[in-house]
Amino acid sequence: MTTHRGPFAATRQWTRAHPLATDAVLALGALVSMVVGSFADPHGPHGPTFGTRTPDPFSLLLMLLGAAALVFRRRRTRAVLAVTCALSLLELATGEPRAPVVMCAVIALYTLAARTDRPTTWRIGLLTMTGLTGVAMLAGPLPWYAQENLGIFAWTGMAAAAGDAVRSRRAFIDAIRERAERAERTREEEARRRVAEERLRIARDLHDVVAHHIALVNVQAGVAAHVMDKRPDQAKEALAHVRDASRSALNELRATVGLLRQSGDPEAPTEPAPGLALLDELADTFRHAGLPVRVIVQLGRDTSALPAAVDLAAYRVIQEALTNVRKHAGPGASAEVSVVRVGASVEVTVLDDGGTSADPAPEPADPGGGHGLLGMRERAGALGGSCFAGPRYGGGYRVHAILPVS
Repeated sequence: MTTHRGPFAATRQWTRAHPLATDAVLALGALVSMVVGSFADPHGPHGPTFGTRTPDPFSLLLMLLGAAALVFRRRRTRAVLAVTCALSLLELATGEPRAPVVMCAVIALYTLAARTDRPTTWRIGLLTMTGLTGVAMLAGPLPWYAQENLGIFAWTGMAAAAGDAVRSRRAFIDAIRERAERAERTREEEARRRVAEERLRIARDLHDVVAHHIALVNVQAGVAAHVMDKRPDQAKEALAHVRDASRSALNELRATVGLLRQSGDPEAPTEPAPGLALLDELADTFRHAGLPVRVIVQLGRDTSALPAAVDLAAYRVIQEALTNVRKHAGPGASAEVSVVRVGASVEVTVLDDGGTSADPAPEPADPGGGHGLLGMRERAGALGGSCFAGPRYGGGYRVHAILPVS
């Protein structure tokens, strides 16, 4: 959905993205206001009168310097305030007629108040107010009680108060936004925690139910084997109990796994889980994709003796490792897969030479969702084994998994 923003929002975003340009525009506006105000006589018969007086060149120079300093008001806040106050003091002590150079100090004081803490604001604000007002009353050409002198005190005080109010409002809004974000994160984490707890409870129930039925199947199968020759009728009855118990176990397993299955997960497959018997077919798919793969399998005489979980884990580790090589290795890379039975474990090793890429060591795939290095480590760890992956000396990458057979 396309969001249409108003001109105010677009202008606000532009000012945030270009703070220096924004301050330059503000400085230009302040310079124009000061120059225009310096031509006005506040003591006219009918209020301020324009064109009755002209500022001297020194006052114009002070106004230009003060406006130039405002360009850096957010980068060097205190330095800009010091410079504008010094220029204002010069104008207050020497200007005749007096030009409104103090406007630069008012803007700089507002900026300081909006960007610092309250104690600093009032400490510096009071110093600025009393300093500028005192010099205007004692050293200026006007009487100490002139309204221009009192106006300096009022304008600097309002600048400090307005800046502090803006800072407080920004801090309040930031606190509300942070609290809302924290509450949202807390709700999401709580929801995920509750889902994880519920899934763990379901998994425990699954273990209890299936373990009960499998134990019953084991007992009845033992009875059937014991009485098969002498009492075939009792053996048939035991086998019938085995069939019923296994059917109940499958139903319970199917129902519970259906609860554990997340939305978007594929349906339960009808074919057997893949294993090392399909390793050549897996290697052929990568060869057709342009990755030369050499396969070495040394499992001894009894190749079919591997447990199904170990067989599946070895296949998945090889599949993910070759996928990483295909994705991240350079052009011309080749891989070597070895599956070796060493004592009571099966060691799976996937090596690649890195190809001709400048970065021969591929980064691991995204571990989210059970893929990548995290998925390989979890599969090996679930069987009591381990999985290591890292760059090879001289280039390339190495994945080595140890999967206990028993």
